[in-house]
Amino acid sequence: MLKRILTGVIAFCFVLVPVLFFADTVVLPIAIALVGILAAYEVLHCVGLHRNLWVSIPLYLVSAALPFGLRFIPIPSIVILPLALCVLLLYLLAVAVFSHGKADIRDVSTSFMLWLYTLIGFAGIMMIHDAIPGGKYLYLLAFIGAWVTDTFAYFTGMLLGRHKLIPDVSPKKTVEGAVGGVVFCTLAFVGYAFLYNHFWANGRVLSIVAMAVVGFLVSVVSQVGDLSLSLLKRKYGIKDFGKIFPGHGGVLDRFDSVLAVSIILTVSFLVFTALGI
Repeated sequence: MLKRILTGVIAFCFVLVPVLFFADTVVLPIAIALVGILAAYEVLHCVGLHRNLWVSIPLYLVSAALPFGLRFIPIPSIVILPLALCVLLLYLLAVAVFSHGKADIRDVSTSFMLWLYTLIGFAGIMMIHDAIPGGKYLYLLAFIGAWVTDTFAYFTGMLLGRHKLIPDVSPKKTVEGAVGGVVFCTLAFVGYAFLYNHFWANGRVLSIVAMAVVGFLVSVVSQVGDLSLSLLKRKYGIKDFGKIFPGHGGVLDRFDSVLAVSIILTVSFLVFTALGI
């Protein structure tokens, strides 16, 4: 536990805070590219394809390039991304077909699906920051939502937990902990909305009711993201995706909930922007 706490404090103070402070510069896309590459490696290592260069190199290149594309290429040009990803999928399927069994089609499909999930999750952070009005404050909610849920689910479960949530997937998580995470995340979003409206609104005021609903959804999705990757680890018989964060595991172990929250936040804020909320 001490190693976990020390790692979290050091990573927060000396990695996350500087990146967030310089988010308006090239530092943010560089950071997103780096964690994207690490996440891609962890995905491929999980399914046993990390040594297959025909599969791994294209995923690394796209993970590295996308954050810079989102920051520096005009939005209309980004619409080609879905088509490019379809071409990439066809390429990976072709690799599986002609690999003579060295790249199992199930492993290739699983790695592409999980890699795409991480790609969209990290890209969502960039999109909220760069493309949403007030985004340079709102993108922080991707981290706040995930980590408030995780923290208060843990402590609520420790204090009040009696009923196991899904013991087949995560034996220690409880229903009471899950409810605690949802309640405190909702309150955190409401509190952040008040702060935003008071200090940073600049003409755009957030609906407190809408943010409460988003906070509720974010917490639920955060826990689903956590549990889904826990299920994947059980499927492949691994404890952690990586070892880069002592006591925490890899990038996917640390950012599993953030990725899920980022996606639901991106969709929510795009809808809010379209509706003028």
